[in-house]
Amino acid sequence: MIRTIICISLAITGVAWASPLAAQKTSSTHVVVLGVAQDGGYPHMGCKRACCERAWGEAAYRRNVTSVAVVNARTKKWWLVEATPDIREQLQLFAELTNHEFDFLPSGILITHAHIGHYTGLMQLSREVMGTKNIPVYVMPRMQKFLTENGPWSQLVSLNNISLRPLANAIATALDSAISITPFLVPHRDEFSETIGFEIHVENKHYVFLPDIDKWWAGTEEIQQRILNADIAFIDATFYTMDELPNRSIKEVPHPLVTESIQQFSTQPLFKKGAIHFIHFNHTNPLLWNIETGLWVRRSSFDIAEQGKWY
Repeated sequence: MIRTIICISLAITGVAWASPLAAQKTSSTHVVVLGVAQDGGYPHMGCKRACCERAWGEAAYRRNVTSVAVVNARTKKWWLVEATPDIREQLQLFAELTNHEFDFLPSGILITHAHIGHYTGLMQLSREVMGTKNIPVYVMPRMQKFLTENGPWSQLVSLNNISLRPLANAIATALDSAISITPFLVPHRDEFSETIGFEIHVENKHYVFLPDIDKWWAGTEEIQQRILNADIAFIDATFYTMDELPNRSIKEVPHPLVTESIQQFSTQPLFKKGAIHFIHFNHTNPLLWNIETGLWVRRSSFDIAEQGKWY
């Protein structure tokens, strides 16, 4: 059953999936979610509709732009996936979640592509703010070219605030002795850079991070298999239904609808479906603010990424 929900027509039901400091790390968890929203964050700038109303009034309902941290608890090293516009809050959140036992700055940053929610937080590393020294930033070739040749990002490179580390499609890169990452190309709007997802291996656990993809078109079978091979897969859930942008064509910003993804993976065993965690929610997506919708997704055996939770 496909459920049609329009943001403008519903009252907020008061859902807040997780208290940011509630979920504790265990010996088998290596990734913590630092944000779950689409590039504009939640609540969304200028939104006066019901979907954002409560989040404007109550900070507990706000959510950062999508990002995760990858952690090596033994060496006390960690890596940030995506440099979002909310990087200031996310570094502080990570410090609080880990009782300030790690360095405040990550040992490196992994970037998926050049849309604003995924790289613009790098500006906080500049001499105007943190003035960092050679923070490794892992990027694909077009992303490296974009950062090197366009200001203000080029100044981060020339002043050695960041140190660009090249990645190659489907080639594993070791971050340390326990953690490796494998980027894979993803069909998406590639105006300034290619778009990738990441396979992340930490000890014996396998994660996939895939915040953006156009659709489950023919030709994405290899990507779908990567998702199904993972212990935990965070996948694009920007929109829930087609009617979330009443004044704009959703075809301009293609993403697999949550309802389409549920249908796409519906024949998989329960443990495969349960490994899929939806992330990267537009403010119109009721998974951010409607508890009934979230319960329906979970009753369908899928899960929803929660800010502040370890996986």
